[in-house]
Amino acid sequence: MMTGLRATLYYLFLIVTVIPYAFLCVLWAPLPLHWRYRLTMGWPRLAVWGAGFFCGLRWQVQGWENLPDGPAIILSKHQSAWETLFLPSHLPRQVCFVYKKELHLVPFFGWGLALLRMIPINRAKGREAFEQVVQIGQIRLDEGRWPILFPEGTRIAPGKMGRFKFGGALLAIRTGTPIVPIAHNAGEYWPRNSFFKKSGLITVSIGAPISPEGLTPEALNQKVHDWISSEMQRLNPERYGLKS
Repeated sequence: MMTGLRATLYYLFLIVTVIPYAFLCVLWAPLPLHWRYRLTMGWPRLAVWGAGFFCGLRWQVQGWENLPDGPAIILSKHQSAWETLFLPSHLPRQVCFVYKKELHLVPFFGWGLALLRMIPINRAKGREAFEQVVQIGQIRLDEGRWPILFPEGTRIAPGKMGRFKFGGALLAIRTGTPIVPIAHNAGEYWPRNSFFKKSGLITVSIGAPISPEGLTPEALNQKVHDWISSEMQRLNPERYGLKS
């Protein structure tokens, strides 16, 4: 009963805050991107705070020191909606998601997203869509921003690893940019498609940059996969039949 009440209060909090925030995003659209980004990321940061206040979702980060002071492509484990709020609002540089352009049509959320100049693509165009990722991704990297991709493509339940897509590895090789892998266990507390949230401590683990130099897309992808997989086993060994 209490868990349901806390989740209800949290979702009401999100609804009440996102609507005025979306209109504010429109109002500050004429501002430089740096300021638009900082102001817009206030809502994801607020949502992460609210998850802690209402639902007891605390968090910690291991490996802050692995983030480079330069270009990087972030490839992250994808388990829940929590990391889509946390990563852009708490990483030290502006990030830019690769996402389908249709999200711009989503009321409120999509409007704010469209103003941040990330990497929207038309997935129906296949190979041409990937070329868009490379071209726009290089521009974003030159701007000092970090592209962020979820190589599994969708949220995967705790204890499982999805098949990695090659987009992130190919982008890294084509642009000569190192990959920073990220593992986390947010899905243990914010399950996919679940209204209820479980209180607890989410751990975000940041790995050392992986250089694409001299690697094929397959080899680079495997390196990232192996690190995230082993780190997931460290974070929640019970999910993999291992002793803690």
